[in-house]
Amino acid sequence: MHRLLIQCLNGLLLVIIFIGIPAITSARFGSLQLSSAPKVQLLTLWGLGLAAACNSSAALWLMKDRKDRTLCWKWTFVFGALLAIECAYYNGWLNFNWLKNALQWAQNRF
Repeated sequence: MHRLLIQCLNGLLLVIIFIGIPAITSARFGSLQLSSAPKVQLLTLWGLGLAAACNSSAALWLMKDRKDRTLCWKWTFVFGALLAIECAYYNGWLNFNWLKNALQWAQNRF
């Protein structure tokens, strides 16, 4: 029962962080976007960091069963990896120009 609750809560956190935060912070007036992209990225970074910290805290202090602790550590790793990727993208170390070029090539080709 605990493992199902852990999975559901972490899945909900992923939905909130990657769908909810951009939806809440986006303000549009017609086709003009009024919200700032750095605010969305900063809230996403904080959300991922908080989720990783909560999972690691639960694994260290709250979970008594070994399987529950292992699951919390796995989710900590997932949120930590997503945090590292988002941080690299935020700082400009990682970009997706290759994906943009590939999609434009495919669009022109087909």
